[in-house]
Amino acid sequence: MLYTKWGEDLNKKAPLPEYPRPQFKRDSYLNLNGEWELAFTDSEEIPESYKYKITVPFSPESPLSGVNRVLKANEYLVYKKEFTLPEGFNKGRVFINFGAVDQIAKVLLNGKFVGEHHGGYTAFTLELTDYLNEGNNTLGVIVRDLCEENEYSRGKQKTKRGGIWYSPQSGIWQSVWLESTPEKYIKGVKITPDYDNEQVSFEFDGAENVQITVYDGDDIIADTTDTTIKIPSFKSWSPESPFLYGLTFKYGKDTVKSYFGMRKFSTGTDENGVPRLFLNNKPYFHNGLLDQGYYPDGFLTPPSNEAMEFDIKTAKECGFNMLRKHIKIEPMLWYHYCDVNGILVWQDMINGGGKYGLEVSAIPFIGVNLDDTDYKKFHRTNEKARELYYKELREMVDALYNCPCIALWVPFNEGWGQFDSAKAYNLLKEWDKTRTVDSASGWHDRGVTDVISKHIYFTPIIVKQGDKPWLLTEFGGFSIRAKGHTFNDKMFGYKIYKSKEGVTKAYSKLFNKTIIPQIPKGLSATVYTQVTDVEDELNGLMTYDRKVLKIDKEVLQEINSRVKL
Repeated sequence: MLYTKWGEDLNKKAPLPEYPRPQFKRDSYLNLNGEWELAFTDSEEIPESYKYKITVPFSPESPLSGVNRVLKANEYLVYKKEFTLPEGFNKGRVFINFGAVDQIAKVLLNGKFVGEHHGGYTAFTLELTDYLNEGNNTLGVIVRDLCEENEYSRGKQKTKRGGIWYSPQSGIWQSVWLESTPEKYIKGVKITPDYDNEQVSFEFDGAENVQITVYDGDDIIADTTDTTIKIPSFKSWSPESPFLYGLTFKYGKDTVKSYFGMRKFSTGTDENGVPRLFLNNKPYFHNGLLDQGYYPDGFLTPPSNEAMEFDIKTAKECGFNMLRKHIKIEPMLWYHYCDVNGILVWQDMINGGGKYGLEVSAIPFIGVNLDDTDYKKFHRTNEKARELYYKELREMVDALYNCPCIALWVPFNEGWGQFDSAKAYNLLKEWDKTRTVDSASGWHDRGVTDVISKHIYFTPIIVKQGDKPWLLTEFGGFSIRAKGHTFNDKMFGYKIYKSKEGVTKAYSKLFNKTIIPQIPKGLSATVYTQVTDVEDELNGLMTYDRKVLKIDKEVLQEINSRVKL
């Protein structure tokens, strides 16, 4: 069994204790992570007894859960947790927040149905007020997860794992917590920086005449109920200077804290007429890594919040300025760490659909671009699963909209469950006018997109300038085994090397001979595969347990100092 240092030091009674949502923070907070009871059942009926003790929020399949058992397709997970609200906690309303539950969750309190949520990667909130007891309360969560069988979003999970597909997991896999609000409260807020007009606007859900206080450090620079606030001579947010303004919202007795960054993402042409990605109205090169966000001991769940920040800081220290969050939505703290440390984020939507075939494995490599309105070809015939895709897509955008770091949306990757990408593009542009969209990363580009997006592992990397920024959205994947730091004895990689010296030489040659010389020719972004090893994949810059950096930091820093415009 492979563990990270954070997994080795896990406090099972209080894992991931930090407040999970710094973009919308209240003082009211009761973390429910820790020991729960768990049963595997053949129906939704509440069992008389529970066989397992599980450490939430780790999936039962993961080592840190203490269960180490895979949920079968015909089984249900039934969780039980008892709690008592601290004196004075209830201010009028009480809510339960789930960071993510894979895939279908039904929530009960004291035997009564509270609500349900479909979709394994997005957060949801339910009100418990009317179901609470004075003293002890019994929370129940019933989970169904069919992995790839129901065409729901599943990411890189596969019942029979291997290669680029990873171990299946189920159930609660992000933090669970309670909060309380007054009867009248702020349900949410949408924060939109307007870089060109030196202002920021606020759109509140469920509240009017909210008192907004804006802070520059400890100094108050605005205190008003106006929903558009001018900030003359503002400080920009960028990877080089990730300045964040503090916020406090007051509505009656409800107080919420947040923050924002003044920045602008767009596309345009540089002084030579070359299409580029722009940051704050200037051409800006996105130099990034593919980031799966998996751990050997927690799988999708980080063993600690410090572990998440470690990955981000390591990437930054090595000279990268961007991470492509690949086929996963992280806990909100991950995006906060990117906001604070100055890392741009390309956010993938989670793939779903039926069993993938030639549309992803062979046809793209012979230059065939398929029409993704043909649901049968792309194994997207389940109408309810397609409808759920749009619901989850909207939930993802709404959840991450206020994060300054989010630079680009990726609705589909390599044809995995792709459908109607033009429609997805138009919806994203309707919901969020402030970010760039890569409609079909890798291949099956239907022309409705902001960028040219290429995945190149086996053929020569040749930039062919067009009318949009040309992005190398996956490449590299050089592999080397670090003895004692691997998940198993298997090895998957696009190019395999026997020594640290060999992989370092190949990496340096790739950047010095191919990548850097093509930046003036139109190359506008790179996404090297990848941050860490993941299960069979040994192509990470770090090992799966994060204990070994396979290419010296100084080498990466020197190369990355030249990967720019």
